[in-house]
Amino acid sequence: MEKIWFAEYQKTGIPETVELPPENTSLVDVFERNFQKFGSRDAFIFMDKVLTFSELEEASRKFATYLQSLGLAKGSRVAVMMPNVLQYPIVALGVFRAGLVLVNVNPLYTARELEHQLNDSGSEVLVIIENFASVYQAINGKTPVKHVVIASVGDMLGALKGTLVNFVLRSVRKQIPAWNIPGHIRFNAAMSKVSASNYKRPNLTLSDTAVLQYTGGTTGVSKGAELTHRNLVANMLQCDGIFQSKFGAQDGQPDDRIFCALPLYHIFAFMVCAMYGMYKGQANVLIPNPRDLPAVMKELRKYQPSFFPAVNTLFNALVNNEEFKQLDHSKLKMAMGGGMAVLPSTAEAWKRITGTNIIEGYGLSETSPVATANPPASEEFSGTIGIPLPLTEVAILDDDGKEVVLGEQGEISIRGPQVMRGYWNRPDETAKVMTEDGFFRTGDIGVMDPRGYVKIVDRKKDMILVSGFNVYPSEIEEVVSKHPKVLEVAAIGVPDEKSGEVPKLFVVKKDPSLTTEEVLAFAKENLTGYKRPRYVEFLDELPKSNVGKILRKDLRKTA
Repeated sequence: MEKIWFAEYQKTGIPETVELPPENTSLVDVFERNFQKFGSRDAFIFMDKVLTFSELEEASRKFATYLQSLGLAKGSRVAVMMPNVLQYPIVALGVFRAGLVLVNVNPLYTARELEHQLNDSGSEVLVIIENFASVYQAINGKTPVKHVVIASVGDMLGALKGTLVNFVLRSVRKQIPAWNIPGHIRFNAAMSKVSASNYKRPNLTLSDTAVLQYTGGTTGVSKGAELTHRNLVANMLQCDGIFQSKFGAQDGQPDDRIFCALPLYHIFAFMVCAMYGMYKGQANVLIPNPRDLPAVMKELRKYQPSFFPAVNTLFNALVNNEEFKQLDHSKLKMAMGGGMAVLPSTAEAWKRITGTNIIEGYGLSETSPVATANPPASEEFSGTIGIPLPLTEVAILDDDGKEVVLGEQGEISIRGPQVMRGYWNRPDETAKVMTEDGFFRTGDIGVMDPRGYVKIVDRKKDMILVSGFNVYPSEIEEVVSKHPKVLEVAAIGVPDEKSGEVPKLFVVKKDPSLTTEEVLAFAKENLTGYKRPRYVEFLDELPKSNVGKILRKDLRKTA
């Protein structure tokens, strides 16, 4: 298909292409230059503690030196299980600078979920926040992990404030995690154990793997999208290309701030907040819990952001908050929605209150993540996922892999330098989603209009989208089916005003005494919060095809 969206690039100032650096460079090269360039500028802000680019350079180099002292081979995996705290960017950059691979882990994972990801990735190091150390303790000895680094939220906040914060958090948890994890070391102790002068810069190229970003699968098995330095550098430069109409083609302004209320372990925030912010010299204001609206308001008053990436759930909560309506939004240059559809009503309210459009984009873990976006210079909310980024092709394919006629529905498929190398150690799964000519088949059904704008109309997969997080029915079904009183179970997504969708279960009882409360309690023990079903409906039997496959589409009709 002719690249019809190039006309839109010309209208809105988006460059038609971006220039990638030479093959023998990496993310490390990009950020080492920026450490020097931005120096005393704020890089990350957390609970009023500021980490400058110079301090980030020193701390990440020291953590890289610590990792190198462990004798890990180049490309070894380091799992990082942290919320939005100052240690996250230090550790993530330290992993890259040591020549290792970052494995992002949701800190709210259950022991079962964590065990799978550590084993599947082959992670030899785990960096974890103290409050979640007990989750790992439950699976200690069942994974390849040889070294555990335990950090506390208050470690970098100063002696008095840090001690107080750690005390409060431990009190909330009502227990102090035991420290009998073999091989563990405290984060501060690891940092003081080495000298940054002993750091040895590894030889890295754009082809080296940088991140394993885990995503669900139709089989219920979480898979690691293998993202290379090229994938991430490309997407960072592509994002810069589309954001230039708001932030300029050169460095960001010293007072530009990104309001990072999205979790950094999620690929959306990892790229558009952390990676993009460090590239442009913009400070990230880290928000560990966006559901705590009073705390969010406090930070918004104090640090008026210029860039606000979020999911519809947070945008909607804010536009319905009276205090948010009274804030000064004069410094806000751009808001970006991703992870889930932004509702038109939310977008309209946001523009009315802030004077700024929400620019909706689209991507997946497999695309590093951004693949399409609405031009930031647009004055109206389009209700689409926009046009392809520079160097990106979007094709709408039929079931045979052929492009459909413009205006007809088909599977949204993406080709570009940000598309993953493949699923980690799963060539069979990779083959299912990649075409012979290099397009990644997303599983989303869409249609392209004559201007090149794409609109999602349905999902080919049975995936449930909860506040921007992918939830796969088969994983929920696998867990709940292990309950001794359950005979059969099926999961679907149902509409939810706050989260977009939430899981609902249909259960056939093995034991008539089974209750809704028992099912929900069992799910709570084994699934992360956003994966847990909200509703349970008992049936005498589940609808099935003539070959015995459960027909979720029939269940959706009755839900």
